[in-house]
Amino acid sequence: MTELIGTIEAIWCYPIKSTGGERLQHAHVGTRGIAGDRLFAVRDAEGRLGSGKNTRRFRRMPGLLHLRSCYPDGPEGRPELLDPHGAAVPDPDAYLRRYLGRDDVGLAREETVSHFDQLPLSVLTTATLDWVRAAVPGVPADERRFRPNLVVRTPPGTRPFTEDDWLGHTARIGDTLRVQFMRSSERCAMTNEAQQDLPHSPLILRAIARAHDTRLDALATVATPGPVNTGDVIRLT
Repeated sequence: MTELIGTIEAIWCYPIKSTGGERLQHAHVGTRGIAGDRLFAVRDAEGRLGSGKNTRRFRRMPGLLHLRSCYPDGPEGRPELLDPHGAAVPDPDAYLRRYLGRDDVGLAREETVSHFDQLPLSVLTTATLDWVRAAVPGVPADERRFRPNLVVRTPPGTRPFTEDDWLGHTARIGDTLRVQFMRSSERCAMTNEAQQDLPHSPLILRAIARAHDTRLDALATVATPGPVNTGDVIRLT
């Protein structure tokens, strides 16, 4: 018995953690998630990773979200860092030191410690995104604020936060890929941060906190690797 829950509307990869990512038409999903996702990060001399927050593993580095990253030669190659105007940066380490005003940072590839905050795959529905837009009218609120890997177009009438119903279930995406939904993300102040054409606004996190205890999306592990394409059907099994 399977239940159709929607189709894949968007696929996102973020080659350099905490920078804007690239929207793809198709990708390979392995046990680590979308190929190349957050494989690189901005690391300081203490080994902490550039982020929108301060924790034991992460160091707040304001401005990273105004940059973007992509893989011009595919996820097997090295990512390209794009400045706030979208121009490729020839020397990412030198640029980041000037841009961040720090002389101890540089791009680093993931080694033994994962760059992910939590699990490797974040899935978000259009039903939930529509709720966010209605809850904060006048504040631009698209998926880039929540940095999902997959955006699912849900059928008309689907309730917001329907991702909660998926937790504990497996889903088949396309013909091969299978993912196991485990829990949802607890959102932090990074949701409010300005990035590219999206202004800073504390209203978004406040709305999510009031309505849903700061939780938004469904986080998943990968049970069976495979390809994902925009338009693929996703079914709970």
